[in-house]
Amino acid sequence: RPPGGQDPLETHVYHDEEDEDDEDDEDDDDEDEDSSEISASDEDGSWIAWFCGLRGNEFFCEVDEDYIQDDFNLTGLNGLVPYYDYALDMVLDVEMPMEDTLTEEQQEIVESAAEMLYGLIHARYIVTNRGMHAMYEKYRSASFGRCPHVFCQGQPVLPVGLSDLPRNYTVNVFCPRCHGLFFPKSTRQANIDGAYFGTTFPHLYLMNHPDMIPVRPSQQYVPRVYGFKIHQSSLYFRNHEEDPDNRNRRVGRSRQGGGRR
Repeated sequence: RPPGGQDPLETHVYHDEEDEDDEDDEDDDDEDEDSSEISASDEDGSWIAWFCGLRGNEFFCEVDEDYIQDDFNLTGLNGLVPYYDYALDMVLDVEMPMEDTLTEEQQEIVESAAEMLYGLIHARYIVTNRGMHAMYEKYRSASFGRCPHVFCQGQPVLPVGLSDLPRNYTVNVFCPRCHGLFFPKSTRQANIDGAYFGTTFPHLYLMNHPDMIPVRPSQQYVPRVYGFKIHQSSLYFRNHEEDPDNRNRRVGRSRQGGGRR
């Protein structure tokens, strides 16, 4: 029997006072949201619009239904998603004739499978011209967040995954200015599977929009102690830049030498 939904992925996220306040509000609203989410898809239009409108799903854009209806675009996904046909029908708002025969547990699996299927389709869609256009306004309005690096001066970031296969890593955000990789600030967004955005999107997006590639920060942080720069030959820099394996071997040799003396 297929597994019951996606296993939660553990991650560490950045927190500030505003985020903690948001989390308190989220906890208060969780019970109301859980009880109303399923029925909301029937009342507020298409399943896709409902899913993208859920709190925490701001990173997603709405995939065109004609893209989903093209079987070529879904090649290989039936082997990754349980109850594939049922999940596809749910995403496309197709009436399922066998729905009454599904048990409550199976229905929950189908709902979870529909979210996974849409996420994997989404990763393919956003590397198309239409998909990049749909993500354009989100990037321009900093819907994906901003780089926490001080010298990037609030540069908008783009979502990226560390794997194209689901259930391996959660989503990260990539800064086009410093090329740094960070966790999303929102705990809800930080728990989204990175495979729903893939490893290609931000880089292909910038390659197709070179005018949107920012210049690297001209400033660089210089560590100081009592106002004086730390010398490059100190262990402060050597241990930071040295390969850990080389460092362990060097420390081991120094200890052995000390023992012989």
